[in-house]
Order: sequence, then structure tokens, then C-alpha cells
Amino acid sequence: MSFAPQVRIPATYMRGGTSKGVFFRLQDLPEACQVPGEARDKLLLRVIGSPDPYEKQIDGLGNATSSTSKSVILAAPTQPDHDVDYLFGQVSIDKPFVDWSGNCGNLTAAVGAFAINGGFVAKERIPENGICTVRIWQANIRKTIVAHVPITNGEVQETGDFELDGVTFPAAEVQIEFMDPADGEGAMFPTGNLVDELEVPGVGTLSATMINAGIPTIFINAEDIGYKGTELQNDINSDPKALAMFETIRAHGAVKMGLISDIAEAASRQHTPKVAFVAKPSDYVSSSGKQINAADIDVLVRALSMGKLHHAMMGTAAVAIATASAIPGTLVNLAAGGGDRTHVTFGHPSGTLRVGAEAKEVNGQWTATKAIMSRSARIIMEGWVRVPGDSF
Repeated sequence: MSFAPQVRIPATYMRGGTSKGVFFRLQDLPEACQVPGEARDKLLLRVIGSPDPYEKQIDGLGNATSSTSKSVILAAPTQPDHDVDYLFGQVSIDKPFVDWSGNCGNLTAAVGAFAINGGFVAKERIPENGICTVRIWQANIRKTIVAHVPITNGEVQETGDFELDGVTFPAAEVQIEFMDPADGEGAMFPTGNLVDELEVPGVGTLSATMINAGIPTIFINAEDIGYKGTELQNDINSDPKALAMFETIRAHGAVKMGLISDIAEAASRQHTPKVAFVAKPSDYVSSSGKQINAADIDVLVRALSMGKLHHAMMGTAAVAIATASAIPGTLVNLAAGGGDRTHVTFGHPSGTLRVGAEAKEVNGQWTATKAIMSRSARIIMEGWVRVPGDSF
């Protein structure tokens, strides 16, 4: 019996914000994988090491968490006045599918650097020293993102003293602007309400703010489900009943938001929507042992990604938090003290994060013009990734 040899594909392994992923240029992929479809999905699954019934991804580059089971494909821009197209695939750990329904805000911080290093940004637009503005077209959600990447001696500056809770070592700061972050295909609040009563069988009727900004997100009050908002990963992820409850909330919220027509569809759409719970500020100790004081934050937020509590905060969910906090009357805004605000500092399991947003009401409809946050990114490894030639 003969077996197909391994093939090697140019790839870069990068950290962006509090996530890691495998980055590809579209033109470097095998021809069958240069278009959306089964071949591409199978390739990315094999690269990451999925589906893995052991949930460890030992035979791939994934690290068995939603934050590290990610893939990115960059291509020449399809939109005018942009430098690059950015396509994100969230790879399931234990199931054979790649979710293309949303963006990864954390990895966006690495897209600008990869676009510069990958030749997508014109040389005349890269300063010898200073900031390179990379105009990114986020192909999953069809939105513009602008990354401000520091440049030293004509090359991307990755090292620095910017510290990001959830990331062990400091690096260079990358500011990211999410332009018009609300869902362009529908209302920012798909139900038309800032707060809804969401009926969840087996859980009850919960107050919920359901927003499409950055990524579709369902916000609920921590106290309504028996939490304080200071929980760390193990408090939630070690409790199967809690995880099942959150998935039930997510499924019913997805139907209410019009993202799916039946709760059964939620199982194959794990990346969106997200579920997050909020609470008023309180002292707590982060996962690294850092003391977080109530006086230093505006609101507590915990969010789930791919069925588990996130170790920090997804970048796209941070956009949703920023946007919701800027709109008086949402659960996020109320937990943060209410009123008008253009920025919020929230506490998450790994520490704190400050984000900003601009929102306005026009003819009774809320719209967001911009959300801003700082992240960092760096190349961890570059070269080729190898996969069996018959795996795609």
C-alpha cells in the first residue's frame, strides 16, 4: 500500500492580541484551496490538527483552545482604496468544520504586519520610520479595518513596551480602528430594542442586549444567571451544566437575532453569536494573580467563545462592548454606570482593557461610526507547514 507524501505550504505562525493563528497568502495555497470549499476547509483542519476527539490538536498547530485554533488567508484587495483582503477561519477543535461567519479582532492586529511583510502594501506607503497605515478589507463581514503598524528602519517593529493583559510579554503597540463596525446588512440591534426579554427553556426569561457590532453578541446580566462577573475560566469551563446553559442561551439568542432559523443550526455555527455576561465593577484577582480594583474599571465582562469561557476577551467582542457601552440604556452601558460615554475600561479574566467607540442615533436608529482599541502582534515562526498530500 502506498501513501501520499506530505506537501509543504508557505505559512507564518503569528500571535495577534490574545490569539494565535496560522497565516497564509492566498497565492501560496494549493490550487484547489485557493477558492472556498471542501478542499480549503480540509486543508485548514489538517494544518490546525482537527477534528480531534481528544481535544488536544497534538497532530497540528492548534493549541486546543478557541484562541489558538485559527487560520487567516490574505489576498490582493478586491475593494478600492484598500491594501489587502483578510479572510478568517475559526477551526473547530473536535468537529470537522471551519466557521467563516465572523471576524477575529485579535488576529486583526497581526494582519497589518503580515500584509506589509507579504508584499501587499505598496513600498512607497511604508515609511522608513514611523507608522504605516494598512487598509484592510475584512472579507467575512465586509467591513473596513485600519491598522496602524509601527515601522523602524523600513521594517515592522514588533518589540516594545506595550503590555496587554492576557499576553505574557510586552511588544509594540498596534492601534486598530474598526470602521462602521455594525452589521452592514441589518440593524445594529436586530430586534429593534436595546434590551429584550429572551425566553430560554430551562433557564428562564433573561434581559438581553443583542447587538451586531464587531461580532454578533448577546449580553446578559451576570446576576440573572447566578454569577458575579468576576469568574475565571475554570469556574465556568469545569462546569458542564454551565456550558450547556450558555449554549442554550446562545442558540435561542441566535434565533431571536435572525442569524439562524432554528436552534438546531447553532451547532454548526459556533463562532457567532457570542454570549457575554456583565456586572458592575468589583475587586477580583485575575488569572495571573494580578489584583484588579473596582475603582480602576467601569464594568466587568466575561465572554464565551466556541463554547468555553475566553481567557481574556475576543477583539471583536471588545468592539461590541465598546459600542454597547456608548449607547445609553444597553445592559453594558447600565452596568458601566449609564449615561453618555466614548470609552470604557472593562475587567476580564486576565485583567483589563480600554476600548473606545463613537455611536449616534439617526432617525431612531443607532449607528456606530468607529471602534478603537490597541493590541500587539509578532511573528512566532515562519517557513512552511506540512500536511499529508491526500488530506485535502
